[in-house]
Amino acid sequence: MFKSLSSFIALATVGVLSLSPSTKAAPNIKVSGNKFVDSNGSEVKLHGVNRSGGEFSCIQGNGFFDGPTDQASIDAIKSWKVNAVRVPTNEDCWLGLSNVPSQYSGSNYQNAIKDYVNRLLSNDLTVILEVHWTNGDYSCGAGANCQKPMPGPNTPQYWTSVANAFKDTRIIFDLFNEPFPDRVVTGGTTAAWNCWKNGGSGGDCSGINYSVTGFQTIVDSIRSTGNSNALIVGGLAYSNDLSQILTYMPYDSQNNIGVFAHVYNFNACNSQSCWDQNYAPVASKYPLVISEIGENDCAHGFIDSLMSWADSKGVSYLGWTWNTWDCSTGPSLISNYDGTPTNFGVGYRDHLASL
Repeated sequence: MFKSLSSFIALATVGVLSLSPSTKAAPNIKVSGNKFVDSNGSEVKLHGVNRSGGEFSCIQGNGFFDGPTDQASIDAIKSWKVNAVRVPTNEDCWLGLSNVPSQYSGSNYQNAIKDYVNRLLSNDLTVILEVHWTNGDYSCGAGANCQKPMPGPNTPQYWTSVANAFKDTRIIFDLFNEPFPDRVVTGGTTAAWNCWKNGGSGGDCSGINYSVTGFQTIVDSIRSTGNSNALIVGGLAYSNDLSQILTYMPYDSQNNIGVFAHVYNFNACNSQSCWDQNYAPVASKYPLVISEIGENDCAHGFIDSLMSWADSKGVSYLGWTWNTWDCSTGPSLISNYDGTPTNFGVGYRDHLASL
């Protein structure tokens, strides 16, 4: 998601408790049927937060992250009984392209991401590593300066590099933040799903002004490195539409792939009836992670009902976002990196405390 409410809606039309931090070691995660399991075969449910910043700060010339990533900031995250952190990244910064300030690019950026991931793992937190902003000619230009409808021509190179850098099954790879080919391609819904899976230039991807990399190619690129990490993939409409994902799921030679969705109060699929119809069938066949949940009213009534539904279905979820933004311009869980919650964050924190 985005820092501003205008970007947020345009793209998606889309008191203090004392808690004991999580101390259970981050598991080696594997897909088994419709569940994530650890090395002993015990089910793993992820309840976490997004830590936004790695996707935009570098290309904007403002550093590697938005806010601290030190031990104190991780301790604050753990105090909410969180067991997973999603870390968004920027494709151009990782690949060291010339449109990124050199001090925040290439090996400098890669080392910053690696260091943060390793700190999270050393604190027994599962890491979901994802590519948020990618290259491809769109409204903000060709560089990875905003969300794009689909992965572009450089995404296989990005994932090949990331897969070689992180051969650690405590890390889940989230293959692309929020696909929305359905809002751009000219051939309708079937074309959008075919573009989603297979990519290409023209054809089913007509309307997207760059060569699209489909999710089958991304899965194949990761597996070609020998990497066996669990993967998750999101559907259409900014990852809110899973209605046909069972038909178009990429083949994974490791049989180690799950599904994610993003759900906000302003999305189309924002009711229990929609979740029952479109998400429950997916959750019966694959591990399902709602890797971004939120609402743009500084309240938590919507996520309260969503989390209750997810708990009843064995679905994992992560709150957007552990950043100190105004919760009325984007769902921000905290007002201070010491873990002080916004009113929206109070609902999320208290629910995790009750589990």
